Amino acid sequence: MLGVIIRTIVYKTTDILLQLYKSLVCPYLEYCISAWSSHYNKDKQLLERIQHRFTRMLPGMKELSYTQCLQKLGLWSLKARRYRSDLIEVYKMLYGKSAVNFSRFLSWRKVVVLVGTHSN
Repeated sequence: MLGVIIRTIVYKTTDILLQLYKSLVCPYLEYCISAWSSHYNKDKQLLERIQHRFTRMLPGMKELSYTQCLQKLGLWSLKARRYRSDLIEVYKMLYGKSAVNFSRFLSWRKVVVLVGTHSN
């Protein structure tokens, strides 16, 4: 989809390309991400490379690092988006907003925190 955008759009401003990326490419990268959540680093890197490639296509972004490009464009890394999606899914399970039962996947543990005690 990213290739189609680059080949077919003639008037390539940052604003237009960013809107097209968010509406046409991001849904593919994030589809059911909390369900299949890639476990292999090579898969994560492959997905991240797509966004990295997009940032390099924008005018004036080639000389910036990937993280600087993301900050300038107001985008999150795909890793951060995966974490956010996971947290949203856990929230939904915890508060009954999901059909998935929370206790089926996670269990509560009591955590005892001792403040001011040191063993020397």
